[in-house]
Amino acid sequence: MTSHLPIRPELREWILTTTRAGHSVDTVLKMMQETGYDPRQSRSIVAAVLNMPVSALEAHAQAPAPKSQGRRTRHPEAPQMVVNGHTVHVGLSMESPALRVLNDFLSPEECAGLIEQASPRLQRAKTVDSSGKQQIDARRTSEGMFFTIGETPLIQRIEQRIATMLSIPVDHGEGLQVLHYRPGQQYEAHYDWFNPEQPGFAAITAKGGQRIASLVMYLNTPDAGGGTAFPEVGLTVTALRGSAVYFAYDTGDEASLHAGLSVEKGEKWIATKWLREHPFQKASR
Repeated sequence: MTSHLPIRPELREWILTTTRAGHSVDTVLKMMQETGYDPRQSRSIVAAVLNMPVSALEAHAQAPAPKSQGRRTRHPEAPQMVVNGHTVHVGLSMESPALRVLNDFLSPEECAGLIEQASPRLQRAKTVDSSGKQQIDARRTSEGMFFTIGETPLIQRIEQRIATMLSIPVDHGEGLQVLHYRPGQQYEAHYDWFNPEQPGFAAITAKGGQRIASLVMYLNTPDAGGGTAFPEVGLTVTALRGSAVYFAYDTGDEASLHAGLSVEKGEKWIATKWLREHPFQKASR
């Protein structure tokens, strides 16, 4: 029996695209219910779109959705960690969100090297829209670029330091991004995890799964402003050359809301690493 409910064309296309990308009917039903669809209505719509009997989906209503088996990061422990011969000092720890301020994560030479290698390739920074595509966003006014995994010896060394410190393989990371902010530029408050309610969620997470943690590394010290604010917990991390802020999160973690504050004087250079629950890309070594 098929559904007599009107099915919006964009919803029909999303169901088809999501299932063709390899996501199970369980996943589709769960995502629809999380966005407000009645479970019975969800089954009826999916059955109509996929041209299958509703009775075939009844079992999905009884079985709980499987929990993600993806990796999670290990949080750095105070007072310090020695990572591949490099000493990182944990200057601040918070549990909600899981957050660490890491002093001396990069050496002055590494900071200068990242700026030098990134500078010729800078372009207006973009964000990911609801369909999974890159877009220019007025909330993000910096310029930036991405390195590929293992692109240079310096990138390899930093990626391995991150992987060892957080106990997660290098291939679970997105390419290292370097961003440059001039006076007045900022990145307004946002989450790094992808919202399952957005229609592009399946496309964004098809490779690598959900984001699980972020590491923001400061490559210089602005003359004023430019810190990273976590408004839900009343914390602002000062941008100091060589330091970093690490924070981990689960889907829907509102405490991980953060913003790159406006640079008031001087400029700001940062490098950002986003980590996924599954392998994201192969190293180019």
